[in-house]
Amino acid sequence: MMRHINWRLVAGKVLFYAAITLVAAFVIMPFLWMISTSLKSQEGIKTVPIHWIPQNPTVEGYSRVFSMTNFSFPRAVFNSFFLSVMGTAITVLCASMAAFIFSKVPFKGRERVFSLFLATMMIPGTVTMVPNYIILNYLGLLNTFTGLILPSIFSAFSVFMLRQSMMGLNDAYLESAVIDGAPLHKIFYKIVMPMVKPTVATLILLSFMGQWNSYLWPMLVLQSPEKQTLQVVLGTMSSMYGGNEHIQMAGAVLSVIPILIVYLFSQKYVDRGIAIGGLK
Repeated sequence: MMRHINWRLVAGKVLFYAAITLVAAFVIMPFLWMISTSLKSQEGIKTVPIHWIPQNPTVEGYSRVFSMTNFSFPRAVFNSFFLSVMGTAITVLCASMAAFIFSKVPFKGRERVFSLFLATMMIPGTVTMVPNYIILNYLGLLNTFTGLILPSIFSAFSVFMLRQSMMGLNDAYLESAVIDGAPLHKIFYKIVMPMVKPTVATLILLSFMGQWNSYLWPMLVLQSPEKQTLQVVLGTMSSMYGGNEHIQMAGAVLSVIPILIVYLFSQKYVDRGIAIGGLK
């Protein structure tokens, strides 16, 4: 007996996969063009018609990036990596402790305090830059990595995300640990944190991306060339090499690599962590 084919269902699936393939092509096309341009010479960029595959590939753009005189590209990469790692570590540590208190430690007015804390998410980050800058100037922390990382201590979004995940944990685990005499800090890092590992991994990825791609705040706080981050140096390169797109694209390709590496290591946790964190 021949099986009846639901042509409407088949057509729907075909249209769906065609649509997401088209969207994926539009998303990945700029990245492929960036790689292609970085491997071209200055003359090859101006060639008409445009060639997606470089006819005479060259690494001139990458060598020019590492031989800049005004800025040290390796130093900028190190600065961005150091600041991103430190900022992410501080954000995750502070947010996880706050989320644990707001989710598992009852105290009077807890929900009101958390609602007030959460309301700060409505304030745009650009609004708080001027007060933060004034405070850092008063404390003498301008042009220091400490001043740049200090605002990472406060992240309402990170606290909300981790709190939603911790709220789903069964209190029986914590009650058993309390009965066994476990102190609060051991309950936190030996029981709670391992159980919210997917959300923590997702938060690490999001925080690292935010720190790595930050441009305006590092440009305001850090004035010394040897302390500039990668994104600030890339912004400066756009004016230094205005007619040399292959050099700019080479720098952009190098700036994307750390994000891809971090994502590959945390990919399997991202979808689950976002769903558990209450963002689904």
